[in-house]
Amino acid sequence: MRLLLTALIFAGGLFYLFMGLGFMLDAANSGADFGLVGQGAKGLATMRADMGAFFIVAAICMMFGAWKRNGDFLVPAALLFLVALIGRGVGIAMDGTYDGFWPPMLIEFATAAIVLYASRVLPHLET
Repeated sequence: MRLLLTALIFAGGLFYLFMGLGFMLDAANSGADFGLVGQGAKGLATMRADMGAFFIVAAICMMFGAWKRNGDFLVPAALLFLVALIGRGVGIAMDGTYDGFWPPMLIEFATAAIVLYASRVLPHLET
């Protein structure tokens, strides 16, 4: 079970790493997939910085935690996706729903739940 869990988290980390690199290398097209439009160099730089950082940091935490089989490294990734999920909830409350709003929320919830579960199941650093 732990092997399957770590493999799932590592694969998810790779997926998010490629998403983050997509924002770094082609912010305009990657942003369009998320409904984002970068206005000029400033907007594209912001998308690269913020979206790239979100996905790359989550990916590194997930992949390193899975590789080392250590739950401590997984907590930051879980928190990132939980905060993103809360942000989507706030957006729905303030702005309403839109076509296709459920899939991203389900992915963020599933990622946060699996990674948080793994952070409890996998060993922790001894202090």
